[in-house]
Amino acid sequence: MITRRDVFQAIADPTRRAIIQKIAHEPLNLNAVAETFDISRQAVSKHIQILTACGLVQITQKGRERFCEARLEQLDEVTTWVEQSRKHWVSRFEKLDNYLKKVQAKDKNDGTI
Repeated sequence: MITRRDVFQAIADPTRRAIIQKIAHEPLNLNAVAETFDISRQAVSKHIQILTACGLVQITQKGRERFCEARLEQLDEVTTWVEQSRKHWVSRFEKLDNYLKKVQAKDKNDGTI
């Protein structure tokens, strides 16, 4: 049984990010995905299992083939976190910038610069 993983675990690995990017444009069968990587088909399958467990990939059976389809809406969680983090750090850097301007102005007034 595969345990539930989060999206951040999935995108932490460069191979998994490459798989997502590859199938984002169109669903591909497992062999087509595996052919583009210099790792074993079994290793690619393991990455796809992880992507499936976190909801970024959906596997559908069409005849004898299994196709991987990207479910990019799951990346909204990452987008939300990045935006919140960006706002936090922009605010922190603005405060630092203001502090440095005050220190520089004080130094100019004291004649030390």
